[in-house]
Formats: sequence, C-alpha cells, structure tokens
Amino acid sequence: MMTCPPAELRDFSLALCPSGLDNAGKTTILKKFNGEDVDTISPTLGFNIKTLEHRGFKLNIWDVGGQKSLRSYWRNYFESTDGLIWVVDIEDRQRMQDCQRELQSLLVEERLAGATLLIFANKQDLPGALSSNAIQEALDLASIRSHHWRIQGCSAVTGEDLLPGIDWLLDDISSRVFTAD
Repeated sequence: MMTCPPAELRDFSLALCPSGLDNAGKTTILKKFNGEDVDTISPTLGFNIKTLEHRGFKLNIWDVGGQKSLRSYWRNYFESTDGLIWVVDIEDRQRMQDCQRELQSLLVEERLAGATLLIFANKQDLPGALSSNAIQEALDLASIRSHHWRIQGCSAVTGEDLLPGIDWLLDDISSRVFTAD
C-alpha cells in the first residue's frame, strides 16, 4: 500500500542516507532516481546532498563516499535520519564480510535508532548475481531486530527495481511517522 503524506504535511522532509562500500553504486542509484546521466560516475569524495520530490515527499539525500578512509565520517551524517539505504555490490563477493561488518556497526549507532533499512542488492543486471537469500545470509540480516528492513534487488545502471525499493522505504517510514500518536 503506497501512502502519501497528508495534505497538511506535503512539504514534510525525510532524511535518507545511502551508505555502503566504495563502488557499490550509491551515487549511480541517486543519479538514476533523479533522472540524471549515469554513463560517467566518479567516486564520491566526501559527500553530496540532493533534495528530490517523490510521491509528495521532500527527500533530503546525503550521498557519502564509501572508501575505507571515509567510513569513519559516515556517522556525521546520521542526525535525524529516517531511512538508511545500504547498497551492496553483489558482484564483490570478496568484500561481502566487510560489507556485513560495516552494516552491523552502523545499525548500533544511536542516531540511526528506529531508522528504516532498505538494502539495495545492486548490479542484478550482471550475470551470476547473488540471490536475495544468499545476500541475506552473507549480511546476517536475520539477526537485525532493531530496524524494519527489506532487501531489494536492483540495477543502478538500468534503473530496474529502484522505485519499488524507494516506495517500500517511504511506506515504512510513513507508517511510523504519520500513524504515531
């Protein structure tokens, strides 16, 4: 069920933070979602902020670089985060354990308490893509009890299945924000 904010909250802003290891596709996902060209993407050094409109929501998205040297700074961008988008490069099997460790360390951050977690299993358009079950096991997602989460296969380059993931994220956040008394 897709929800939109009530009319009186149409300008309501949500803070989303895409995170993940370098080369996972965070910036490509953001650019594709925004209708920008994705033919040439450079690694994000530092951060970029984009404000987008989708389904009546104003989305403030913090795109933060995933290089190892930048990961200690991720926590600086989590204040008031409504949704965490964790992007996984499903071709990068050698770093899946690093990916799992980084995700688990983020989920204990106090500033992310209660934030909805969307895991984009990116690069599904490439041969040999890991299944959702394999990714769930590799990232130990079954152990996550502190956050609502969903894994969504996608392709940042083609845009395939990006919207269903974003729509689920917004629906889950809405169910917490707009139904709380």
